[in-house]
Amino acid sequence: MPANAPANLEALDLLAHQLEASGHYRLLRRFTGNTLSPAGDPASLRQGVYLDVETTGKDPLRDEIIELAMVPFAYDAEGRLCEVGIPFVALREPTVAISQEITQITGITPDMVAGKTIDPARVAAFIEPAAVIVAHHAGFDRRFTERFCPAFQHKGWACSMSQVDWKGEGFEGTKLSYLASQCGFFFDGHRAENDCLAGLEILARPLSSGRTALAHMLETARKPTWRIWAENSPFDFRDRLKARGYKWNGDPGPAPKAWYIDINEADREAELDYLYKEIYGGEVHLATRRITAFERFSDRA
Repeated sequence: MPANAPANLEALDLLAHQLEASGHYRLLRRFTGNTLSPAGDPASLRQGVYLDVETTGKDPLRDEIIELAMVPFAYDAEGRLCEVGIPFVALREPTVAISQEITQITGITPDMVAGKTIDPARVAAFIEPAAVIVAHHAGFDRRFTERFCPAFQHKGWACSMSQVDWKGEGFEGTKLSYLASQCGFFFDGHRAENDCLAGLEILARPLSSGRTALAHMLETARKPTWRIWAENSPFDFRDRLKARGYKWNGDPGPAPKAWYIDINEADREAELDYLYKEIYGGEVHLATRRITAFERFSDRA
């Protein structure tokens, strides 16, 4: 690094502050490291792992992991990020060729993964101390990682994309790069480790309430929810169900092919009453299931 680099950086920071103070500019700074809160009693800190996977496609039944990154972190009872540990990052050669499209998305080429493997036993040992596994699209990452390493089935999971009320906090999108820009920084995306570190930085930032996004996410993740299946609901009411937040499951498997919704435990009876009166015109037996962080986002839910 040139001898005058620190002075140049200091001058650039001063210029950035002047531009922002004018009210005519909003600048993004390159992500250089995580913002940590002072740790109190180290023994009181809780452990987590933020992970991200790159894969050969979107189907966990057919596609495979080609990169896995896991970043250990510690947080306090108030949901503040206190420590970030040494990441686990590994590439894996899939049984099918990596397509050009996937290379364009991830930056991972067939040559990069040639002969590379990931040991599930090492992965299991790495996540063993964690009280929670976090991903930015947990419904995607969990389904892939559980098939690769069964140890993930025994962990509670949280999602930094869906378990923070980003819209209610004034954010117009939930993509990692967008959230980062709203937090005032940018990062080199599309590689798993970078996404993990950026995700942790976003969670470490305080929201309008003063609490961190991490605290909000963990609070949501700890609450049980109920999944209600509106089986055999009248076809003419599909738009009404969709507008209320129901999603359609058309995938083969043990789950019904039907509209379903996930709701807070306190709202279960009210939602069933709505279905009886507004959709079915009378009381019917509907499949319901209580879901916790240990099943949520998995195929088992």
